[in-house]
Amino acid sequence: MNAQTPLVELKNMSIAFGGVHAVDDVSVDLYPGEVVGLLGHNGAGKSTLIKMLSGAYVGDGGEIRVNGERAEIKNPRDARSYNIETIYQTLALADNLDAASNLFLGRELLTAFGTVDDDAMEAETRKIMARLNPNFRKFAEPVSALSGGQRQSVAIARAVYFNARILIMDEPTAALGPQETQMVSELIKQLKAEGIGIFLISHDVHDVMDLCDRASVMKNGKLVDTVNIADVTDDELLSMIILGKRPGETRVEA
Repeated sequence: MNAQTPLVELKNMSIAFGGVHAVDDVSVDLYPGEVVGLLGHNGAGKSTLIKMLSGAYVGDGGEIRVNGERAEIKNPRDARSYNIETIYQTLALADNLDAASNLFLGRELLTAFGTVDDDAMEAETRKIMARLNPNFRKFAEPVSALSGGQRQSVAIARAVYFNARILIMDEPTAALGPQETQMVSELIKQLKAEGIGIFLISHDVHDVMDLCDRASVMKNGKLVDTVNIADVTDDELLSMIILGKRPGETRVEA
């Protein structure tokens, strides 16, 4: 795979619910080691678009390509087979279990005797956490005792441990304080350095300006535009979200 092949391409994606076009002929792509923000108001179609990639919805039209090859994604298991993992805002962690038990939930490591190998799972968890979040110390505590940023790192570690190459992050810094947001920002930089591509769904322009390389803005199910973050201001991004206006456009088409 050369550097110019996108990790994933969503081409001319469309889906309608009860006659309403939630996503209407939208194309976006993502390269290795890149973070692409998906921005738009609630109902703009950004989450629906990504749910077609994660296998939660099957689109009415369009094509998904992974590493340049056409991908058939009809459910979340299909998505995983293409190394696509989603980290939802709710994080889907088992609150009463520790980090290692969450990391291997449903995929536990076993001893030669067929019992759960807690030591091996903790050792693996310590290894991946050393790589992703070296300050993580709370290995013995249930994840309910962890802060939002620490919980986020457990969810990310789980995805990366099982070979995610394409990560979908849904509002990763929502409800986090400045320090926690910084922790998630460091995690994202680490994932980029490892060549993982990230779609970051957000409605927070500052988040996107800080964390993303490009941003695709949606409004009323359509793509307004995809821009390089380095080339736009906060105000231009806001104008895309609110008015559906591309940077440099003086008037909005009727």
